[in-house]
Amino acid sequence: MIEIGRLPNSRAAQAFVDYLKGEDIDCQIEPLEQGVAILVIHDKDVEQARKEFAHFIAHPYDNKYLQASWEHGDTQTKLDYGAPSLQLFTQFITGAGPVTLIVFAVCVLIFAAMNLGFANQTYEALSYFGAVPHSEFSQFWRVFTPSLLHFSAMHVIFNLLWWWYLGGKIETRIGTAPLLILLFVAGTLPNVIQYYVGGPNFGGLSGVVYAVVGYTWIMGIRKPAAGIDFPPSYMGFMMIWLALGFTDILGVSVANGAHIGGLLIGLAQGLFDSRKSSSSI
Repeated sequence: MIEIGRLPNSRAAQAFVDYLKGEDIDCQIEPLEQGVAILVIHDKDVEQARKEFAHFIAHPYDNKYLQASWEHGDTQTKLDYGAPSLQLFTQFITGAGPVTLIVFAVCVLIFAAMNLGFANQTYEALSYFGAVPHSEFSQFWRVFTPSLLHFSAMHVIFNLLWWWYLGGKIETRIGTAPLLILLFVAGTLPNVIQYYVGGPNFGGLSGVVYAVVGYTWIMGIRKPAAGIDFPPSYMGFMMIWLALGFTDILGVSVANGAHIGGLLIGLAQGLFDSRKSSSSI
């Protein structure tokens, strides 16, 4: 059995499963601590089921799901997706794995500390080598921890939304290991590049974000059965944003070296993982 996605509400999941059964796709629901997982029984049905799941996420109130519940499910149960606020929270939790959520929470806490009177202490503890006096190479964490620093609300919101959306996809549909590799490789090497390009005063998860962008984009092209992709319109937006970083339009200092380094790392790992997956079939 192969998991094709997760939903925060069991009744919504049942409506979708009823529809898949009507399409002759054998599947079942597996309860989780938060929400439920949709499992497809036969490998031959996975690709079609994933396309149907993407449509369901975009159009959950399509009449065909209600009709499927009447034809193949419990006709006495009303199609209820839960309270909107609860649905949003459960979807946030079930849409990502533990690594995605832990990094999300750590970045939020660090940003909060920097805006609640501890900016100097936080920056001194986590900034890159040479950014503050007495930082030494024995403080090995400094090669990674600048990735957790953010200097504005827009900065942290932009990065964490992409991290949750794409990191969550990778972790829940492919596994924790690829995401951890992306996190630590793209959270360190681009920092080294940025140091030599622009000096030690930088921070942000942007290098990792561009790594997961590159990874999901290349995996969607080369290995669509993995169930992750990055729409061309989104990729176009991220490339325009990358290009704008080399201009003065944004009005802020941009870590272009980290962005490019992260993107190249994500593309490289995506090429490797898609080739490895293909050769193992």
